[in-house]
This record gives sequence, structure tokens and C-alpha cells, in this order.
Amino acid sequence: MSEILISGATALTLDSQNSIIEDCDIRISRDRIVMMGRNLARPSPSDSSTVIDARGKVVLPGFVNAHTHASMTLFRGYADDLPLAEWLETRIWPAEARLTKEDVYWGALLSCIEMIRSGITTFADQYFFMDQVAEAVKLSGMRAALSRGLIGIAPGSDASLDEGSELCATWHRAANDRITTMLGPHAIYTCPPDYLEKVIERARQLNVGLHIHVSETQKEVRECIEKYGKSPVAILDDIGLFEVPTLAAHVVHVSQDDMEILARNHVGVAHNPTSNLKLASGIAPVPEMLERGISVGIGTDGAASNNNLDMVEEMRLAALIHKAASGDPTVIPAFTSLRMAITYGAMALGLGHEIGSIEPGKKADLIIFDTDRPHMHPEHDIISHLVYSAHADDVSTVIINGEVVMKERKILTLDEKEILREVDRRAKRLISP
Repeated sequence: MSEILISGATALTLDSQNSIIEDCDIRISRDRIVMMGRNLARPSPSDSSTVIDARGKVVLPGFVNAHTHASMTLFRGYADDLPLAEWLETRIWPAEARLTKEDVYWGALLSCIEMIRSGITTFADQYFFMDQVAEAVKLSGMRAALSRGLIGIAPGSDASLDEGSELCATWHRAANDRITTMLGPHAIYTCPPDYLEKVIERARQLNVGLHIHVSETQKEVRECIEKYGKSPVAILDDIGLFEVPTLAAHVVHVSQDDMEILARNHVGVAHNPTSNLKLASGIAPVPEMLERGISVGIGTDGAASNNNLDMVEEMRLAALIHKAASGDPTVIPAFTSLRMAITYGAMALGLGHEIGSIEPGKKADLIIFDTDRPHMHPEHDIISHLVYSAHADDVSTVIINGEVVMKERKILTLDEKEILREVDRRAKRLISP
């Protein structure tokens, strides 16, 4: 890993003081930020350090995609405008049954391209054939929290749990510390309590967290109450699931008591506004969760239900949707949405001590926005511009773990044309009659 000096940027640090530093230099050594300030010493001509001239640009921590199914890029546009149950049962699950591990690998590579281009440096993924996703992450240079999706009611569910455990044993802290792992029970309606208890015990043995869908639809909550007499959140609390670090995806239909349980147990939440709107799942009570101190990050969900992995677009929607839902234009201001897309997402993934702010000692996961664009002027409020005006293609440079992964919009780690060709070929086979 080389030494890097980012020179002359406006740095949005997202540190505890919310510092914004003009004309800031940031020095990176190996995988970490080691120094920041004005007028840091430049490398000598004989030095192998890389200098990135960021004058007139904005540098901030990389976006964290708190929930996705990366390889579902293969099904983008395939099963649109359907309710969640019909979407899963009649279109997605039958198509997924045809997937090979090679399909998942190429789908993950496609998602990595798309995420890097919108400034995502870290993502939380739950799917299957996860060794192949890990290989794609390793090649791409991204950071990821990976979990093998588990369906407790399916044949071979214990074998799937063993696969998920093997993923954790093999890949946790691999790829130069860029990969972390979790176990991924899908949801209470596909993983009954007795199966979840096995997953909880295995997570404790492996010392890893859990990534699970929670209270995504009214149907899920209603059927859970009919079957168990309690909400999904209450049942998960009763069986001790939240005693293990948990990333809960969606969390749309929750009561005040549910939110109290989530807050008390420090459960991280992944808010997926586009997917929840597209599938008519509802609007999560994010303002109330934030008020309770819950770490609410932002996720894109999979490209089959979004239909893109554009974090800039997702961040903007997360700021706008709750204003309309509440009738209060002050709800989820721009800076809160920015923090959700970065800092709170890092915390929800259990990585807040490593990423999510620009500070000496933190991992060097940084993105540089080109603000010399018509829609970013006049320069009244850079945070407002990033949330309400920016486009994904304003991200010019991406650094992950101290390595330049994208420079001036050119991805350096992946062959984009080859990946697009291969994905198109494979996708046709997956959805053919």
C-alpha cells in the first residue's frame, strides 16, 4: 500500500464536532488516515507517494450501503411492479433457483462497479454462494460485511447454517481486513424461533453479528402476531436474538414498544426508502427511531427492487420522504441524511470505530466530489448541495483502505466492459422460459 496526500480539499469530516475544514490536506499511510490539516509537507520528487490535487473539491468519508443483495443486479428490471410476496414467490425465487456460483460472482462484480461509481465504499450483503461474493469484493477493493442468507423452513437449512459458518471462518477480516462477516437469517417468517435459536448460538460461537429482515410489511407483522402472539421485534427479543449484535433491515411496521426494544438492545437499522416505496411496503418511522438514539443507516436493497445502487439518490429520498409523510419540512434535515448514509450506517454494521468519519487513526475510506458543476453552484451550503443537488457521477475519486479504487471516474480494479458483457449473457439464461 502506498502513501497518499490529498491536497487542498474542503473536508467534511463527520467527526463528533461536525468539523468542516477548508483547504485541508489529508495524509494516508497504508490503510489509515495518519494526519490532516493545512499545508502539510509535500512529498519529495523522489518519493513514491501519490498526490491528489483536490482544490475546489469536497472530500468526505465513503458511503455505507447498509443493506443490499449485491448479485440481484442480475434481475434488474425483471420483475417490477408487483407486491413483495408475489414478487418473491412467483418471479425472484424461481429465477434464483437457476443461479450458479459463477452467476453470483459476476452479478456481485457488476454491483461493485455500480456502488463504487456512486461513492459507496462499504456494503452489507446477504445472499448465497457468498464465497464468490467475497472473491468479487476482494478483487474490487471494496469493504463489505457479508452474510449467507438462511431460510430455516427450506430443506437443508442446517447445511446452509454450516455454509454461513464456514464463510465466517474463512473470510472474516480477510482481503486486507476489508471483509467482515455475519450470519444472515432471512426473517421471522422464513426462520422459525427454534431455527433462530440455532443461529444465535452459532453466532455466539463465531463471535459475529446477525443480518436479518425485520417487520418489512404489514402482512409479515400480522401473520407473526397471529402465529406467535407478538410482533417480530418482540419475538426476536424474547429468544435473545438482539443479545447478539444485529443489523435489522427495513423495520417499517414497528410500534413504540418495538422501537424501545431496538434502542435498548442497540440494534442497527438499515432504512431502504426506494425499495420500500417500490414494493409498497410502507415508510419506516425513521425520525422516531433517530430520536431514540437508534443507529439508522441507509441501504439500497437489491437492484431487483430499487432498481439501482445509487447512494446519492437514496440519501436524497431518505431526506425527502419523511418530510412528506410527517408534513414537517424540518424532519430529516440534509446533514442528518448525510450522516445516515455514512456514519450511522458504519455504526449499524458495527464498524463505527473504523470508518464513517475523517479522523487520524480511522481507515482511509474516502470519496472526492467534483463540485465544479452547474447544479452545485452557487456555493451557499455544500451539505445541502450534496444531499439535494448532487448526482452520483459527481464522485470523481474513491479511496478504500488506503488504495485508489476509482480515479477521475475510471475504476482501476475491475474490467468494466468485460463484466457488462458477461452479466448480460448470464442474465438472459436466468430468465429464459
